[in-house]
Amino acid sequence: MFSLQDKIAIVTGASSGIGRAAALAFAGAGARVVVTARRIDALDALVDEIGAAGGTAYALAGEAADAAFAQQLVDATMDRFGGLDIAFNNAGTLGAMGPTPELPLAGWHETLAVNLSSAFYAARAQIPAMRRRGGGALIFTSSVVGSTTAFAGMAAYAASKAGLVGLVKALAVECGPDAIRANAILPGGTDTPMGRTVANSPEALAHVTGLHALGRLAQPEEIASAALYLASDAAAFVTGSAMVVDGGVSVFRG
Repeated sequence: MFSLQDKIAIVTGASSGIGRAAALAFAGAGARVVVTARRIDALDALVDEIGAAGGTAYALAGEAADAAFAQQLVDATMDRFGGLDIAFNNAGTLGAMGPTPELPLAGWHETLAVNLSSAFYAARAQIPAMRRRGGGALIFTSSVVGSTTAFAGMAAYAASKAGLVGLVKALAVECGPDAIRANAILPGGTDTPMGRTVANSPEALAHVTGLHALGRLAQPEEIASAALYLASDAAAFVTGSAMVVDGGVSVFRG
């Protein structure tokens, strides 16, 4: 696998799903990892699991959509481990769903805050720390929804995830001279707690699964593997990309 030996990483949204799998993968590849989400009990369990496997991790609970916490997280990482090389800004929500004329304004704003503004806050705090290390890797979890596909009733989610791709492209250009790479992962359907709120019945699961050329959902570890690649030196010439990891949703019309 790809090595992150002697690297220091932040993973947001690490209490479950893709973020949890990525934290385990990063630590397994040699990184010291700071994990964050809202649920400290889940984070503590993750830190214990990483430690039992011989890795090193530290947990700090907080709200991704809080700009002050984004800076606090970077400061804690610097204090604990002395630097920052990698940030997987993965925290997100499905948010408010329903027909656009009926979508509550509060739901729209909350979805954009968690999925898009949080990524801006994170990058704003992380970039100076990476500059001090002579470079780094910023990774964001976008989605095929809003990029290569769309679904009725998901305007807020689609807009926020599409916005991440634009943010990544701007960051790649802005931070390239500092050897900081910025990339987005665009997963398809993934078997996570959040994903199961959509595929919440046998019929819904069959429908979502059937949208994929591979005929199945991703496991969180498969999306985490893409993040691990982008975090590693194997992706040293990859920046500004929107990496589709979707099992063929974007091309399949079965």
